[in-house]
Amino acid sequence: MTTQNTQTEYIFAQAQLHTRMMRRIDQRLSLHGISFTEYAILSQLSDSPGQTMRRIDLADAIGITASGVTRLLGPMEKIRLVEKEKNERDARVSLVKLSKGGATILSEAKTTLEYAAEELLSPLTENQLEKLLKYTIRLT
Repeated sequence: MTTQNTQTEYIFAQAQLHTRMMRRIDQRLSLHGISFTEYAILSQLSDSPGQTMRRIDLADAIGITASGVTRLLGPMEKIRLVEKEKNERDARVSLVKLSKGGATILSEAKTTLEYAAEELLSPLTENQLEKLLKYTIRLT
């Protein structure tokens, strides 16, 4: 049996925490027919100018590969959460836009996510959460 150092233990604990949190959040968001990653896409689009982004920028913003975002956007386009949009300046650039239906789902799912986050993080005080957020941002 090997002994792990504190840094390695922290990495494993964070990975396990992330998996458990995403499982719970995905379960809650499934009521709206979306996953957390799809929620993140809708949220990024909602916050962007014109509610439109280049696919590559969207992938970077949510921390997945360009091919990963393309795989996610296909089904999202079919159920009309997002729309393809032409780039008038450069036809080679692929744009994605938040649809009206996507904005509605995002609005409804936001409340669900807030309740899920509150439930998951309720053992922590506001001060502890602020410190944890500060340290986490510092590591990224």
